[in-house]
Amino acid sequence: MAYDEQLTNRVREALSEQAKIDEIKMFQGLCFMVDDKMSICVRDTGLLFRIGEQQAVIELEKGDCRQMINGSRVMKDYVWVDGNDISANKKFNHWLELALQFNKVAKASKKRKK
Repeated sequence: MAYDEQLTNRVREALSEQAKIDEIKMFQGLCFMVDDKMSICVRDTGLLFRIGEQQAVIELEKGDCRQMINGSRVMKDYVWVDGNDISANKKFNHWLELALQFNKVAKASKKRKK
């Protein structure tokens, strides 16, 4: 499991003011759960953002991300963003805000056994 520690720490810092954050290793990376809902995952040198299907369509049309595919399954609520494409804080904050906005209405997944 490989993920960029600098990018991971950047996400940790950005989410530090959220009330309930958990980190879970999945998708061959580290996922950040906000209020028991997967929101952002760091994998290799990129990020997976859960922004909702409607917003994903809008962002995919802009060309700044790509659709997340897990195996052969399209994950409609998620987009993949290369870490190099969010080196500027403005771009990083854009994706972070989209993920946190969707998190407010997203359904929580079933509880995982620890």
